[in-house]
Amino acid sequence: MRAEGQSLFVDAGQVARRVVLEGVAPACAAGCAARGSGVGPDPGGAEWTCEVGGDTGLYFDLASVTKPMTAVAVVRAGIDRRTPLEELLPEVRGTASGPVALELFLAHRAGLDAHRTLYAPLVEGKAIEPAAALREAADARRPDAVGAPPEEGFAPLYSDLGYVLAGAALARAVGARDAGEAIARLVLEPLGLGGRAGTVRELEARGVRGPFAPTETVAWRGGPVVGAVHDENAWALTGRGGSGHAGIFATIDAVLAFGEAVLDALHATDELDWLVRPRPGGCLRAGFDGKSERGSSAGDRMGPGTFGHLGFTGTSLWIDPDARAVVALLTNRVCPTREHLAIRAARPPAHDALFERAMALALGPGQP
Repeated sequence: MRAEGQSLFVDAGQVARRVVLEGVAPACAAGCAARGSGVGPDPGGAEWTCEVGGDTGLYFDLASVTKPMTAVAVVRAGIDRRTPLEELLPEVRGTASGPVALELFLAHRAGLDAHRTLYAPLVEGKAIEPAAALREAADARRPDAVGAPPEEGFAPLYSDLGYVLAGAALARAVGARDAGEAIARLVLEPLGLGGRAGTVRELEARGVRGPFAPTETVAWRGGPVVGAVHDENAWALTGRGGSGHAGIFATIDAVLAFGEAVLDALHATDELDWLVRPRPGGCLRAGFDGKSERGSSAGDRMGPGTFGHLGFTGTSLWIDPDARAVVALLTNRVCPTREHLAIRAARPPAHDALFERAMALALGPGQP
Protein backbone atom coordinates (compact mmCIF):
# COMPACT_ATOMS: atom_id res chain seq x y z
CA MET A 1 0.00 0.00 0.00
CA ARG A 2 2.96 2.39 0.37
CA ALA A 3 6.65 2.67 -0.35
CA GLU A 4 9.19 2.68 2.49
CA GLY A 5 9.38 6.12 4.08
CA GLN A 6 6.32 7.42 2.24
CA SER A 7 3.91 9.42 4.39
CA LEU A 8 0.57 7.85 5.15
CA PHE A 9 -0.90 11.33 5.43
CA VAL A 10 -3.31 11.05 2.49
CA ASP A 11 -7.03 11.60 2.19
CA ALA A 12 -9.70 8.92 2.14
CA GLY A 13 -10.11 9.11 -1.61
CA GLN A 14 -6.44 8.35 -2.19
CA VAL A 15 -6.65 5.34 0.12
CA ALA A 16 -9.62 3.95 -1.80
CA ARG A 17 -8.02 4.55 -5.19
CA ARG A 18 -4.81 2.78 -4.17
CA VAL A 19 -6.75 -0.24 -2.99
CA VAL A 20 -8.32 -0.55 -6.44
CA LEU A 21 -5.20 0.34 -8.45
CA GLU A 22 -3.11 -2.23 -6.58
CA GLY A 23 -5.62 -4.96 -7.40
CA VAL A 24 -6.81 -5.55 -3.85
CA ALA A 25 -10.47 -5.33 -4.91
CA PRO A 26 -12.49 -4.10 -7.89
CA ALA A 27 -14.29 -1.49 -5.79
CA CYS A 28 -13.47 0.39 -2.61
CA ALA A 29 -14.80 3.16 -0.41
CA ALA A 30 -12.83 4.53 2.53
CA GLY A 31 -13.67 6.93 5.31
CA CYS A 32 -12.61 8.38 8.63
CA ALA A 33 -14.17 10.55 11.30
CA ALA A 34 -13.00 12.35 14.41
CA ARG A 35 -14.60 14.39 17.15
CA GLY A 36 -13.02 17.44 18.73
CA SER A 37 -9.28 17.58 19.17
CA GLY A 38 -9.02 13.80 19.03
CA VAL A 39 -7.48 13.74 22.51
CA GLY A 40 -9.07 12.87 25.84
CA PRO A 41 -12.47 11.61 26.90
CA ASP A 42 -14.36 14.92 26.65
CA PRO A 43 -14.99 16.22 23.13
CA GLY A 44 -16.00 19.60 24.54
CA GLY A 45 -19.15 19.67 22.45
CA ALA A 46 -17.23 19.50 19.18
CA GLU A 47 -18.98 18.05 16.15
CA TRP A 48 -17.89 15.01 14.21
CA THR A 49 -15.72 15.79 11.20
CA CYS A 50 -15.81 13.15 8.48
CA GLU A 51 -14.18 12.40 5.16
CA VAL A 52 -15.08 9.72 2.63
CA GLY A 53 -13.68 8.80 -0.75
CA GLY A 54 -13.74 6.20 -3.50
CA ASP A 55 -16.98 4.48 -4.44
CA THR A 56 -19.02 6.47 -1.96
CA GLY A 57 -22.40 5.80 -3.57
CA LEU A 58 -21.95 2.03 -3.74
CA TYR A 59 -23.71 -0.33 -1.34
CA PHE A 60 -21.28 -2.94 -0.03
CA ASP A 61 -22.14 -6.28 1.53
CA LEU A 62 -20.83 -5.72 5.07
CA ALA A 63 -20.66 -9.45 5.87
CA SER A 64 -19.58 -9.80 9.53
CA VAL A 65 -19.59 -6.06 10.14
CA THR A 66 -23.27 -6.93 10.60
CA LYS A 67 -22.33 -8.58 13.94
CA PRO A 68 -21.71 -5.32 15.87
CA MET A 69 -25.09 -4.08 14.64
CA THR A 70 -26.74 -7.25 15.93
CA ALA A 71 -25.12 -6.82 19.34
CA VAL A 72 -26.14 -3.17 19.58
CA ALA A 73 -29.69 -4.12 18.55
CA VAL A 74 -29.81 -6.65 21.42
CA VAL A 75 -28.94 -3.83 23.82
CA ARG A 76 -31.46 -1.43 22.25
CA ALA A 77 -34.15 -4.11 22.51
CA GLY A 78 -33.67 -4.26 26.26
CA ILE A 79 -33.06 -8.02 26.27
CA ASP A 80 -31.37 -9.26 29.44
CA ARG A 81 -28.06 -10.64 28.21
CA ARG A 82 -28.25 -13.41 30.83
CA THR A 83 -31.41 -14.86 29.25
CA PRO A 84 -30.99 -18.52 28.23
CA LEU A 85 -31.23 -18.93 24.48
CA GLU A 86 -34.12 -21.39 24.72
CA GLU A 87 -36.31 -18.80 26.45
CA LEU A 88 -36.07 -16.62 23.37
CA LEU A 89 -35.88 -19.37 20.78
CA PRO A 90 -38.00 -22.39 21.78
CA GLU A 91 -36.80 -24.42 18.77
CA VAL A 92 -33.47 -25.01 20.50
CA ARG A 93 -34.87 -26.52 23.72
CA GLY A 94 -33.10 -29.76 24.42
CA THR A 95 -29.98 -28.83 22.45
CA ALA A 96 -26.54 -28.27 23.96
CA SER A 97 -26.97 -24.52 23.56
CA GLY A 98 -30.51 -24.17 24.91
CA PRO A 99 -29.58 -23.22 28.52
CA VAL A 100 -26.65 -20.98 27.52
CA ALA A 101 -26.93 -17.23 28.15
CA LEU A 102 -27.38 -14.97 25.11
CA GLU A 103 -24.29 -12.94 26.03
CA LEU A 104 -21.99 -15.92 25.48
CA PHE A 105 -23.15 -16.30 21.88
CA LEU A 106 -22.42 -12.62 21.25
CA ALA A 107 -18.97 -13.03 22.84
CA HIS A 108 -18.06 -16.20 20.90
CA ARG A 109 -17.84 -18.13 24.17
CA ALA A 110 -20.84 -20.46 23.92
CA GLY A 111 -18.63 -23.41 22.97
CA LEU A 112 -19.84 -23.65 19.37
CA ASP A 113 -17.95 -24.71 16.27
CA ALA A 114 -16.90 -21.91 13.97
CA HIS A 115 -19.09 -22.92 11.04
CA ARG A 116 -21.50 -25.49 9.64
CA THR A 117 -22.85 -25.68 6.10
CA LEU A 118 -26.45 -25.08 7.08
CA TYR A 119 -27.10 -24.14 3.45
CA ALA A 120 -26.08 -27.60 2.11
CA PRO A 121 -29.64 -28.61 1.06
CA LEU A 122 -29.80 -25.64 -1.33
CA VAL A 123 -26.74 -26.88 -3.22
CA GLU A 124 -28.66 -30.12 -3.82
CA GLY A 125 -31.77 -28.26 -4.93
CA LYS A 126 -33.66 -28.99 -1.72
CA ALA A 127 -35.46 -26.60 0.62
CA ILE A 128 -34.12 -25.40 3.97
CA GLU A 129 -36.09 -26.23 7.10
CA PRO A 130 -35.29 -23.23 9.36
CA ALA A 131 -36.09 -24.90 12.70
CA ALA A 132 -33.87 -27.85 11.84
CA ALA A 133 -31.05 -25.53 10.78
CA LEU A 134 -31.27 -23.63 14.06
CA ARG A 135 -31.17 -26.87 16.03
CA GLU A 136 -28.15 -28.02 14.06
CA ALA A 137 -26.37 -24.77 14.85
CA ALA A 138 -27.31 -25.00 18.53
CA ASP A 139 -26.00 -28.58 18.78
CA ALA A 140 -22.69 -27.79 17.09
CA ARG A 141 -20.85 -27.89 20.42
CA ARG A 142 -17.07 -28.33 20.29
CA PRO A 143 -15.54 -31.42 21.95
CA ASP A 144 -13.60 -29.19 24.39
CA ALA A 145 -16.80 -27.42 25.51
CA VAL A 146 -18.67 -29.93 27.62
CA GLY A 147 -21.36 -29.27 30.21
CA ALA A 148 -22.56 -25.93 31.53
CA PRO A 149 -20.28 -23.00 30.65
CA PRO A 150 -18.49 -21.08 33.42
CA GLU A 151 -19.51 -17.47 34.06
CA GLU A 152 -17.24 -16.09 31.32
CA GLY A 153 -18.09 -18.98 29.02
CA PHE A 154 -15.87 -21.52 27.32
CA ALA A 155 -12.57 -20.67 25.65
CA PRO A 156 -13.37 -18.19 22.87
CA LEU A 157 -13.66 -19.37 19.28
CA TYR A 158 -14.97 -17.05 16.60
CA SER A 159 -18.29 -18.55 15.52
CA ASP A 160 -20.80 -17.46 12.92
CA LEU A 161 -23.17 -20.05 14.37
CA GLY A 162 -23.47 -18.09 17.60
CA TYR A 163 -24.66 -15.07 15.66
CA VAL A 164 -27.06 -17.12 13.55
CA LEU A 165 -28.70 -18.10 16.86
CA ALA A 166 -28.40 -14.69 18.54
CA GLY A 167 -29.91 -12.98 15.49
CA ALA A 168 -32.83 -15.39 15.40
CA ALA A 169 -33.38 -14.86 19.14
CA LEU A 170 -33.28 -11.07 18.71
CA ALA A 171 -35.85 -11.20 15.92
CA ARG A 172 -38.15 -13.42 17.94
CA ALA A 173 -37.88 -11.16 21.00
CA VAL A 174 -38.96 -8.03 19.12
CA GLY A 175 -41.44 -9.60 16.70
CA ALA A 176 -39.33 -9.01 13.59
CA ARG A 177 -39.16 -11.21 10.51
CA ASP A 178 -35.43 -11.69 11.00
CA ALA A 179 -32.36 -10.04 12.49
CA GLY A 180 -32.06 -7.68 9.52
CA GLU A 181 -35.47 -6.19 10.22
CA ALA A 182 -34.67 -5.92 13.93
CA ILE A 183 -31.39 -4.11 13.17
CA ALA A 184 -33.21 -1.70 10.87
CA ARG A 185 -35.87 -0.96 13.47
CA LEU A 186 -33.61 -0.68 16.53
CA VAL A 187 -30.33 0.69 15.15
CA LEU A 188 -30.38 2.00 11.59
CA GLU A 189 -33.67 3.89 11.49
CA PRO A 190 -33.13 5.72 14.82
CA LEU A 191 -29.79 6.91 13.41
CA GLY A 192 -31.43 8.12 10.20
CA LEU A 193 -29.60 5.48 8.15
CA GLY A 194 -32.60 3.61 6.76
CA GLY A 195 -31.89 4.58 3.14
CA ARG A 196 -28.14 4.12 3.37
CA ALA A 197 -27.88 0.83 5.25
CA GLY A 198 -30.02 -2.26 5.60
CA THR A 199 -30.87 -5.60 4.05
CA VAL A 200 -31.67 -5.75 0.35
CA ARG A 201 -35.32 -6.19 1.33
CA GLU A 202 -35.36 -3.18 3.67
CA LEU A 203 -33.52 -0.98 1.17
CA GLU A 204 -35.87 -1.89 -1.67
CA ALA A 205 -38.85 -1.07 0.55
CA ARG A 206 -37.39 2.45 0.67
CA GLY A 207 -36.97 2.58 -3.10
CA VAL A 208 -33.22 1.86 -3.01
CA ARG A 209 -32.10 -0.73 -5.57
CA GLY A 210 -28.36 -0.22 -5.41
CA PRO A 211 -25.94 0.09 -6.98
CA PHE A 212 -24.60 -2.95 -5.11
CA ALA A 213 -20.97 -4.01 -5.27
CA PRO A 214 -20.75 -7.47 -6.87
CA THR A 215 -19.22 -10.23 -4.79
CA GLU A 216 -18.33 -13.80 -5.72
CA THR A 217 -19.16 -15.81 -8.80
CA VAL A 218 -20.93 -18.91 -7.43
CA ALA A 219 -22.13 -21.54 -9.87
CA TRP A 220 -24.87 -23.02 -7.70
CA ARG A 221 -26.30 -19.54 -7.14
CA GLY A 222 -26.40 -18.77 -10.86
CA GLY A 223 -23.12 -16.89 -11.35
CA PRO A 224 -22.04 -13.48 -9.99
CA VAL A 225 -23.76 -12.55 -6.72
CA VAL A 226 -25.02 -8.96 -6.93
CA GLY A 227 -27.69 -7.40 -4.71
CA ALA A 228 -27.88 -10.52 -2.57
CA VAL A 229 -25.97 -11.46 0.57
CA HIS A 230 -22.72 -13.30 -0.13
CA ASP A 231 -22.76 -15.48 2.99
CA GLU A 232 -24.37 -18.81 2.11
CA ASN A 233 -25.92 -19.50 5.53
CA ALA A 234 -27.45 -16.03 5.66
CA TRP A 235 -28.81 -16.50 2.14
CA ALA A 236 -30.26 -19.89 3.04
CA LEU A 237 -31.88 -18.78 6.29
CA THR A 238 -33.08 -15.25 5.56
CA GLY A 239 -32.77 -14.70 1.79
CA ARG A 240 -33.21 -11.01 0.98
CA GLY A 241 -33.46 -10.23 4.68
CA GLY A 242 -30.64 -10.50 7.19
CA SER A 243 -29.20 -12.88 9.75
CA GLY A 244 -27.33 -12.06 12.93
CA HIS A 245 -23.96 -12.67 11.30
CA ALA A 246 -24.45 -11.17 7.82
CA GLY A 247 -26.99 -9.47 5.59
CA ILE A 248 -26.57 -5.71 6.03
CA PHE A 249 -25.46 -3.63 3.04
CA ALA A 250 -24.30 -0.02 3.45
CA THR A 251 -22.53 2.95 1.96
CA ILE A 252 -19.31 4.18 3.54
CA ASP A 253 -20.90 7.21 5.22
CA ALA A 254 -23.49 4.98 6.90
CA VAL A 255 -20.80 2.70 8.35
CA LEU A 256 -18.94 5.72 9.72
CA ALA A 257 -22.17 7.07 11.22
CA PHE A 258 -22.78 3.77 12.99
CA GLY A 259 -19.26 3.85 14.43
CA GLU A 260 -19.73 7.43 15.59
CA ALA A 261 -23.01 6.51 17.28
CA VAL A 262 -21.36 3.62 19.15
CA LEU A 263 -18.59 5.90 20.37
CA ASP A 264 -21.01 8.63 21.41
CA ALA A 265 -23.15 6.10 23.29
CA LEU A 266 -20.11 4.79 25.17
CA HIS A 267 -19.25 8.29 26.34
CA ALA A 268 -22.84 9.16 27.24
CA THR A 269 -24.04 6.03 29.06
CA ASP A 270 -22.84 2.64 30.20
CA GLU A 271 -25.41 0.56 28.30
CA LEU A 272 -22.91 -0.61 25.66
CA ASP A 273 -20.00 -1.10 28.05
CA TRP A 274 -20.46 -4.86 28.34
CA LEU A 275 -20.15 -5.21 24.58
CA VAL A 276 -16.71 -3.65 24.33
CA ARG A 277 -15.07 -4.60 27.64
CA PRO A 278 -12.01 -6.87 27.30
CA ARG A 279 -12.63 -10.51 28.14
CA PRO A 280 -10.21 -13.26 29.19
CA GLY A 281 -8.69 -15.64 26.69
CA GLY A 282 -8.19 -13.34 23.73
CA CYS A 283 -9.26 -10.09 22.10
CA LEU A 284 -12.82 -11.10 21.15
CA ARG A 285 -15.42 -8.97 22.94
CA ALA A 286 -19.20 -9.11 22.41
CA GLY A 287 -20.18 -7.89 18.97
CA PHE A 288 -16.72 -6.46 18.48
CA ASP A 289 -13.11 -7.59 18.28
CA GLY A 290 -10.33 -5.84 20.15
CA LYS A 291 -7.02 -4.79 18.63
CA SER A 292 -4.43 -7.53 19.12
CA GLU A 293 -1.04 -6.52 20.48
CA ARG A 294 0.87 -7.66 17.41
CA GLY A 295 -0.02 -7.87 13.74
CA SER A 296 -3.49 -6.38 14.04
CA SER A 297 -5.37 -5.64 10.84
CA ALA A 298 -6.26 -2.33 12.51
CA GLY A 299 -2.68 -1.20 11.86
CA ASP A 300 -0.11 0.34 14.17
CA ARG A 301 -1.41 3.83 14.85
CA MET A 302 -4.74 3.29 16.57
CA GLY A 303 -4.52 2.88 20.34
CA PRO A 304 -4.63 -0.32 22.43
CA GLY A 305 -8.26 0.31 23.40
CA THR A 306 -9.36 0.16 19.77
CA PHE A 307 -12.21 -2.20 18.89
CA GLY A 308 -14.06 -3.02 15.68
CA HIS A 309 -14.79 -5.80 13.23
CA LEU A 310 -13.81 -7.27 9.87
CA GLY A 311 -16.11 -8.64 7.18
CA PHE A 312 -15.26 -11.63 4.97
CA THR A 313 -16.21 -9.72 1.81
CA GLY A 314 -13.39 -7.24 2.52
CA THR A 315 -14.99 -4.73 4.86
CA SER A 316 -13.79 -3.28 8.16
CA LEU A 317 -14.70 -0.83 10.90
CA TRP A 318 -12.37 0.28 13.71
CA ILE A 319 -13.10 2.65 16.59
CA ASP A 320 -10.46 4.23 18.85
CA PRO A 321 -12.32 5.47 21.96
CA ASP A 322 -9.33 7.36 23.37
CA ALA A 323 -8.57 9.27 20.17
CA ARG A 324 -12.33 9.55 19.48
CA ALA A 325 -11.78 8.39 15.92
CA VAL A 326 -13.50 5.99 13.54
CA VAL A 327 -12.11 4.48 10.33
CA ALA A 328 -13.83 2.24 7.80
CA LEU A 329 -12.74 0.44 4.65
CA LEU A 330 -15.31 -1.19 2.38
CA THR A 331 -14.26 -3.45 -0.51
CA ASN A 332 -15.59 -6.37 -2.49
CA ARG A 333 -12.35 -8.31 -2.42
CA VAL A 334 -14.26 -11.62 -2.95
CA CYS A 335 -15.12 -10.56 -6.51
CA PRO A 336 -14.81 -12.78 -8.46
CA THR A 337 -13.39 -15.28 -5.95
CA ARG A 338 -12.84 -15.55 -2.19
CA GLU A 339 -9.38 -16.93 -2.90
CA HIS A 340 -8.13 -13.39 -3.58
CA LEU A 341 -6.43 -12.51 -0.28
CA ALA A 342 -4.50 -9.29 -1.00
CA ILE A 343 -6.78 -7.49 1.48
CA ARG A 344 -4.82 -9.02 4.35
CA ALA A 345 -1.71 -7.01 3.56
CA ALA A 346 -3.63 -3.93 2.46
CA ARG A 347 -5.74 -3.42 5.58
CA PRO A 348 -3.11 -2.33 8.16
CA PRO A 349 -1.55 0.48 6.09
CA ALA A 350 -4.95 1.60 4.85
CA HIS A 351 -6.27 1.84 8.41
CA ASP A 352 -3.11 3.67 9.48
CA ALA A 353 -3.55 6.22 6.70
CA LEU A 354 -7.21 6.75 7.55
CA PHE A 355 -6.44 7.18 11.23
CA GLU A 356 -3.76 9.78 10.50
CA ARG A 357 -6.23 11.61 8.31
CA ALA A 358 -8.83 11.49 11.08
CA MET A 359 -6.35 13.10 13.47
CA ALA A 360 -5.69 15.85 10.92
CA LEU A 361 -9.42 16.45 10.53
CA ALA A 362 -9.77 16.72 14.31
CA LEU A 363 -7.33 19.62 14.34
CA GLY A 364 -9.59 21.63 12.06
CA PRO A 365 -9.34 23.42 8.67
CA GLY A 366 -5.98 24.19 7.16
CA GLN A 367 -4.32 20.97 8.19
CA PRO A 368 -2.72 18.72 5.57
